[in-house]
Amino acid sequence: MPTDHLYPFQWNWDSAFCAMGIATFDIDRAWAELESLYLGQWSNGLLPHIVFHDVVDSYYPGPEVWGANHSPQTSGISQPPVTATSARFILDRAKGDERSEARAAALYPKILALHDWWARERDPDGTGLVGVLHPWESGADNSPVWDGPLNGTPATQTVFNRRDVALVDATMRPRQWEYERYIYLVELYRSLGWDGPRMWAQTPFKVADVGLNAILMRDEHDLRFLATRFGTEAERRRLSARAAQRQKGLETLWDAKAGAYYSRDLVSGEPIPIASHAGFLPLWGGLDSPDRVARLAAELRRWLDLCQFGAPTMAPDSPEFDQRRYWRGPVWAIVNWMIGDGLARHGVDDLAQRLRDDTRRLMEQAGFCEYYDPLTGEGLGGGVFSWTAAVGLAWALA
Repeated sequence: MPTDHLYPFQWNWDSAFCAMGIATFDIDRAWAELESLYLGQWSNGLLPHIVFHDVVDSYYPGPEVWGANHSPQTSGISQPPVTATSARFILDRAKGDERSEARAAALYPKILALHDWWARERDPDGTGLVGVLHPWESGADNSPVWDGPLNGTPATQTVFNRRDVALVDATMRPRQWEYERYIYLVELYRSLGWDGPRMWAQTPFKVADVGLNAILMRDEHDLRFLATRFGTEAERRRLSARAAQRQKGLETLWDAKAGAYYSRDLVSGEPIPIASHAGFLPLWGGLDSPDRVARLAAELRRWLDLCQFGAPTMAPDSPEFDQRRYWRGPVWAIVNWMIGDGLARHGVDDLAQRLRDDTRRLMEQAGFCEYYDPLTGEGLGGGVFSWTAAVGLAWALA
């Protein structure tokens, strides 16, 4: 689980990153993390963003709200796909161990089914871009990027009791008006029986998120690597073609004038001209343009020069910046790892090291918190957080 009480179940991309941290000291336990997560996979390939392995009443919305017909109980939406990247990381750490090869081989078709689900149900027109149908599906739950699309989403009429603000100060959490729309979307999809085509056709919230598409592209490449070990030639060709399609799709989100990647509202068809941390994640996914790498690096340097600790999830001089509230400004160790790794892969070593040093300083100063204030370094959100510790083990403190 990400942390006790606040997130008392198993979360999708949290577990993928946690498995990488665990692999630094226990390979068997790292595989078990992914295997446990995939117990929640649906027959259509969906890997839900929550697997309710236990019954705990400290989290809302629980399984009764989702109403998903699955055992174990799960939510009905997904999260950024990182399990191919995670499996590849663990394999590299295992150094040819036969048991690890067998466990990776068993996971491979399940990860492939997940990627096929993203292609089929979140990109039904074959554009190369997948759409998220809920802010939670992006992983960056209350990013300012969603404000516009959420304004066009009705609020639920259900009276509900949020548990998160009883555990963490409300100034660090999503606002009530956002939660009312989060729950409306859950109720809408539940009423549609979690049927993908019906959800795609009837949702008021549908966004091609830069961050998720970049993470998917990286996972697609890593799945192609796994396919060279465990897949068929036909699967390898299909994955190569899809990775190329993903690359082309992601490039349609580039705004040359702004020098930034912007998400797109797929309901209106218009770009969402708000720059967030997600605009740097194509570095993690992989870019072919040195000019774009340079422009992204220059903008990130500007952001870092405006705060004490990077990287904030919004530019500190943007009107949407809130240094304490969840995905509207704070630093996340996991984001630093992805951006830092991407910078290093593209040869921007000094900036990658700067992010790594900032992450280390935050952990040493405030501990393994959920996220951090970029101006003061104060630890925010959940006080002891699993994937933050994983980042420490696998990257920041390694």
